[in-house]
Amino acid sequence: MNTSASVLSDKLHAVQARIAAACAASVRRADSVRLLAVSKTFSADDVRQVAACGQLDFGENYIQEGIDKITALQGDAQSLVWHCIGPIQSNKTKLVAEHFDWVHAIDRLKIAQRLNDQRPAHLAPLNVCLQVNIDGGDTKSGIAPADVLALAREVAQLPRLSLRGLMTIPDPVDGFDAQVAVHAKAGALFDSVKTALNLPQFDTLSMGMTGDLEAAIHAGSTMARVGTAIFGGRTYIAQ
Repeated sequence: MNTSASVLSDKLHAVQARIAAACAASVRRADSVRLLAVSKTFSADDVRQVAACGQLDFGENYIQEGIDKITALQGDAQSLVWHCIGPIQSNKTKLVAEHFDWVHAIDRLKIAQRLNDQRPAHLAPLNVCLQVNIDGGDTKSGIAPADVLALAREVAQLPRLSLRGLMTIPDPVDGFDAQVAVHAKAGALFDSVKTALNLPQFDTLSMGMTGDLEAAIHAGSTMARVGTAIFGGRTYIAQ
């Protein structure tokens, strides 16, 4: 799937304007929220076009698809930062450790340990976030809020990982106030864990997507994961 450069540029700038407006409404600096462009199911050429507009962070849910794009773009976009934002099975940790810069979906110590052990020595420590099932959704991945601090303490001890924060994907709710209420729970949890750990690098609350971007920023998101509003609707493929 390929989209014209002008359309992608317009969409990216519209999202950036939404982030700036949401930050202003929440009395926050516009640069306090990092935009993560979720490029899953879209082509390396689409990523290249968006990167040409200055976007550096890209998120992939499907590991092999993401690696294919990382490989395809290595020659002309070496400054891109790649985030693995989907679930990781044990047999895929080596691939993730070798190719990605960030992992957002750690919810088990076993996966964190494998990523740590398989991170190549010549690369910087892998930036990781713990995925939290903040609203208790039955079908959602992530650890329970009550278990976050214990896992965070263990992950923080792994030398080839850098624990950066928390990630959430709550179930959709209608209305700005309802969205803020859910995200505010994650914001409060993030603040409490940050205080308890006292880690300078614990600075990332990965929260908010196309449909709830403004509410997430109002509640304290520092990294918004936006795909549809930049790349358009998706055609999913079997993995």
